[in-house]
Amino acid sequence: MTLTGNDEHTGRPRRPRTGRRRRPVAILIGLSLAGGLLLTGCGASDSNGSSTDGSNKSGGRGFPQPAPNRTSGTSQGERKNTPTGDASREFAPSPDYLSTFALDVDTASYGYARRALADGRLPEASTVRPEEFVNSFRQDYRRPDGNGFSVTVDGARTREKDWSLVRVGLATRDAAQSGERPPAALTFVIDISGSMGEPGRLDLAKDALGVMTDRLRDDDSIAVVTFSDEARTVLPMTRLGHHRDRIYDAIRGLEPTESTNLGAGVRTGYATAVKGLREGATNRVVLISDALANTGETDADAILESISTARREHGITLFGVGVGSEYGDALMERLADKGDGHTTYVSTIEDARKVFCEQLPQNIDLTARDAKAQVAFDPETVKQFRLIGYDDRQVADEDFRNDRVDGGEVGPGHTVTALYAVRTRPGASGHLATASVRWLDPDTRAPHEESGQLETGSLDEDLWTSSTRLQVDAVAAYFADDLRTGDDKANPLPGALPLGELADRAHRVASAAEDKAVDDLANAVERASGLMG
Repeated sequence: MTLTGNDEHTGRPRRPRTGRRRRPVAILIGLSLAGGLLLTGCGASDSNGSSTDGSNKSGGRGFPQPAPNRTSGTSQGERKNTPTGDASREFAPSPDYLSTFALDVDTASYGYARRALADGRLPEASTVRPEEFVNSFRQDYRRPDGNGFSVTVDGARTREKDWSLVRVGLATRDAAQSGERPPAALTFVIDISGSMGEPGRLDLAKDALGVMTDRLRDDDSIAVVTFSDEARTVLPMTRLGHHRDRIYDAIRGLEPTESTNLGAGVRTGYATAVKGLREGATNRVVLISDALANTGETDADAILESISTARREHGITLFGVGVGSEYGDALMERLADKGDGHTTYVSTIEDARKVFCEQLPQNIDLTARDAKAQVAFDPETVKQFRLIGYDDRQVADEDFRNDRVDGGEVGPGHTVTALYAVRTRPGASGHLATASVRWLDPDTRAPHEESGQLETGSLDEDLWTSSTRLQVDAVAAYFADDLRTGDDKANPLPGALPLGELADRAHRVASAAEDKAVDDLANAVERASGLMG
């Protein structure tokens, strides 16, 4: 069911929340809530009586509403991160009926897991982030006409009694319909340390950057910074125009040398980006590295502070591209978070060309700043729920409308999917939840919102006969959850299949999807099943 809502510049009346802050749970919020309105829908049906106008129709029951408007707050404007780990494998206790998180379009965790499995080993559990697995796949959500988001909400019942998987899907306008995007000023910060000489690292970057240079516009600009034991600006900010040969020469000259002074690379990269700052352009740093810092400043907080300052003063955002069989996932993730950007991971020439030649244009323009989502569950129909992933994206419920608190930056052509495991009360029917998305206009910083709702009657009766894309998301989520837990099956996702059965299911879904990316997922599940025995 596709649900879109009213654009809000002022909040609708909300039930006030007095002083209680969300526990630092990177987890599922609300036990005693109604069946689960998710921010993750993919193409759902329009039947079964769910509202499609985005207004809050609680039937007078007074279920929790999104947090009230706030014009000020105690936050210093930084996202409130919570420790990563197994927190999101717990179920939120009553009476917390709200789930609030910053949007995330990262996919690096899934790419790195596939690389590890292809190398014949399981990924480290700490590198597995379920939302990045789910967000690695194409969705069929309806897209809005302008900046901001459409909201699609759907779900299906699992074969575990009273448990459903609910999906909230958010989509920005199509990149192909973005019109005349602003010019781009891209500073590539490229790791040329000795470890980058391994096949599948610097060689991939050089190939993809060369192809990308062919495809950028004449009014775009590129700068190139390299780092090993030291950092240097190889090419200052240069308008492509008639200077493409200079850029090709800079790329061809990249050769691996010594150790990895990532801190120096980041600082020099941002200094180069600031020096070449173009008004009216999208100014972005693109960091290409295995993120294995071993020389110079290796303290993450110190490196992150230099990024944070540049972001606040100049609005320069970061796109992190991870490479290598050994990869500093945690550091790259933190860098991208602090830099208001996101991360991806590449291990083949095909991956690299897709990232730089197809996906990078989506990351040049912005359609939404500081985007956050909040789901309010109905306690009359929902007994428990759990947000799958988003461990380090949690936001205090009362900060949903505090625009000083960081959210996620999202460009055209993106989708964001959030999955919830939701336990409905026996025999419950009616409203499940209301999902709201709030973002700032990238130019005017004016706030906007869209909302959608879900009813119990809109849930498909069986997850494994529901829409193909919902099944793909379910396979990805169950797979990630299994990789995170390994032999510890104390608290599996409701409806989870043994990994061998999940591999069979994945192959069936891949056949229905007719999508190579889903074939790759099925093969990855099968490899993991073999490694786990």
